[in-house]
Amino acid sequence: MYIQVLGSAAGGGFPQWNCNCGNCKGYRDGTLRASARTQSSIALSDDGIHWVLCNASPDIRAQLQGFAPMQPGRALRDSGINAIILLDSQIDHTTGLLSLREGCPHQVWCTDMVHQDLSSGFPLFNMLSHWNGGLEWKRIALEGSFVIDACPSLRFTPLPLRSAAPPYSPHRFDPHPGDNLGLIVEDLRSGARLFYAPGLGQVDAPLLQQMHSADCLLLDGTLWDDDEMQRRGVGSRTGREMGHLAQNGPGGMLQVLEAFPRQRKVLIHINNTNPILDEDSAERAELERRGIEVAFDGMSIELQEPT
Repeated sequence: MYIQVLGSAAGGGFPQWNCNCGNCKGYRDGTLRASARTQSSIALSDDGIHWVLCNASPDIRAQLQGFAPMQPGRALRDSGINAIILLDSQIDHTTGLLSLREGCPHQVWCTDMVHQDLSSGFPLFNMLSHWNGGLEWKRIALEGSFVIDACPSLRFTPLPLRSAAPPYSPHRFDPHPGDNLGLIVEDLRSGARLFYAPGLGQVDAPLLQQMHSADCLLLDGTLWDDDEMQRRGVGSRTGREMGHLAQNGPGGMLQVLEAFPRQRKVLIHINNTNPILDEDSAERAELERRGIEVAFDGMSIELQEPT
């Protein structure tokens, strides 16, 4: 299984265009040792040729240009994207579909709830129907698994996660299963398994069991502290209120990951305020001590067999 990190930041990217927090200003001034990051998205493949895009970031055009297999050049118009999976209906995970309109029709896999949001509050399915058939909806059922024809050796199992629907959702204050997903992706040839959850607000016992079955955990790394955005003066909500489990503190992601000594552990979807972006920070050193990696744009992971 091939895993390509196209974008590793949370909404707004890093540095965020309108932000002068310590991280963003330090990066621009050259006083912070860090790498710029675009908004979160990954691509998966079983052969390195045919790819499934997981979320469509607003930065998708630059991300595709930066990863050569996405333009194989086999025809006058071509792309390495064979299908798209949407894990939620958030702006920073779906707006990139607008930039892919020239390549329609696209096969888009998502839940009933995500399809509802993207046909009403933010009607991308309706809007893009005017471009060569638009988006072909493939329904993700919350029970069972599915296989995508372009990557037949990969089996996808959806994991409903607790999180909030976006502000434009008709059920913004009435959460439903299927608003937000994680994925288990299994290579049917080798048995290697990826657990992918860029938005994760709570880890319960059934989810822990799924995580133990994986060889690589690619997890929500949005915030270091739950009240980070409040303390830095750039937001009013906590991480938990936004549906993200912070790394630090009792019950935080670092504590959760102590139970996974054998798995490869990588944080993704990192907010511009998170001190782990600073490669010289104490928080980054703590991750390294614990064997936890920080995803970066262009990071490639290959899972060949179970660990």
